[in-house]
Amino acid sequence: MKLQKSIFAIRLMFLGFLFSTIPVSAAVLTIQQVIELAENGNTMAQASLGSGYGLGRDGLSKDEAKSFYWFNRAAEQGHASSQYLTGFNYRDGSGVRQDYQKALYWLKKSSDQRYAPAQFSLGVMYNSGEGVRQNKSTAKEWFGKACDNGAQEGCDSYRRLNERGY
Repeated sequence: MKLQKSIFAIRLMFLGFLFSTIPVSAAVLTIQQVIELAENGNTMAQASLGSGYGLGRDGLSKDEAKSFYWFNRAAEQGHASSQYLTGFNYRDGSGVRQDYQKALYWLKKSSDQRYAPAQFSLGVMYNSGEGVRQNKSTAKEWFGKACDNGAQEGCDSYRRLNERGY
């Protein structure tokens, strides 16, 4: 447990150093300190808790509802990957009641920040008609955006639709 807390603290410290959100002097943070940072609006701490609860790691028990809660808190502050994960959770009903409209809202917010996984997920939804009217041309557009932002699966899906005449 102590090792897990140390690994969690090191990850959070490194992210804080990269994004200047957590003082580097905070070398060893307890889970409680991370929770306090998250409760005080630190998006990196919120996203880290979302991940920790979602995967059941870093000394946290797996809890989809808590994972969703923390990702949603970070999403509301504009954190692109948390917006994606909030949308993904709404789409799949993980930790929250399934809601395709809210999924689309959050995936589009993340996509507006050029976050390739969100763009790819929108492509998947339009390609399969999951929560939206199926539209292969719109799917191809989203796959193309994901490809442009570095997602190989977006490039592959774009190519397949292009070969089929969309």
